[in-house]
Amino acid sequence: MTGLPTSTPAIKVSEEVAQAVAGGRPVVALESTIFTHGLPRPRNLAVALDAERQLREAGVVPATIGVHAGVPTVGLSTEQITELAATDGLDKVSLRDLPVVAALGRHGGTTVAATAFLAHRAGVRVFSTGGLGGVHFGASESFDESADMTTLAATPVTVISAGVKSILDIRATLERFETFNIPVIGYRTTKYPGFYITDSGHEINYAVQSPEEAARVIDARDRLDLPQAVLIANPVDPAKQLPPEELDGILARARAEAERRGVTGNASTPFLLDYIQRDTDGRSLEVNIEVYRGNVRLGGEIATALAAAASTGA
Repeated sequence: MTGLPTSTPAIKVSEEVAQAVAGGRPVVALESTIFTHGLPRPRNLAVALDAERQLREAGVVPATIGVHAGVPTVGLSTEQITELAATDGLDKVSLRDLPVVAALGRHGGTTVAATAFLAHRAGVRVFSTGGLGGVHFGASESFDESADMTTLAATPVTVISAGVKSILDIRATLERFETFNIPVIGYRTTKYPGFYITDSGHEINYAVQSPEEAARVIDARDRLDLPQAVLIANPVDPAKQLPPEELDGILARARAEAERRGVTGNASTPFLLDYIQRDTDGRSLEVNIEVYRGNVRLGGEIATALAAAASTGA
């Protein structure tokens, strides 16, 4: 695949997104699971529409990605976003699920893996999300690892996140990123963020200091014709993080409760995140939203830097 913007019987790319990509304008992909599965109503719709508004005000075209009535869509309309945000029982669509929900004509929110794949198919180079999937604790026995990692190993997009979700085994996840040759680069830091907290306690090798520097790394990856994503780790503002001294205890209680109830597999992530939200009296939800806004902002800045570099031939 060339990655050129195209609408096919399998994938719909909105006219706005297709024209922006073809014209070399900045575009940022946004996943849909954040408002179909990750946030409660009515905050889910407000956050989804606010992210689009935030990008438009910065001169960037938003490309919210999801599956509407069986059609994987890059650039959902406001009406489609509103419908998906209000619909119960939506499928959570990873890459393996795309052909199934498409064939059955179902609605679905796309995960990081499916969103990255569809963004790349549409020629969108930058994707902002909240937290990435990774290796779960006990994966040496359960083999519970996110498809985000294997998909990103073969999908040359740029993903801005606040690290991987705090419920995961961050050390093991970073090791797997290394195995898959996926570069992990801090934004103005070499301390890998832990989603709810600025510093997970793990160091990474590289940092970029500006959107322009990030754009140079992305262009270098493309000139080398490498197949993997570039991960930009953007920590939440320290003033808005969950108190780090609280988080270990919260996570321990959440995992103990999941074990007591026998919650495993795909059900574990939503269970643990919901437990954390209740345990913190909703404070984790506010951090989650702050994380997302920060990543959307940085994604817009990097997409703008990439477009500027392409227009000048830099």
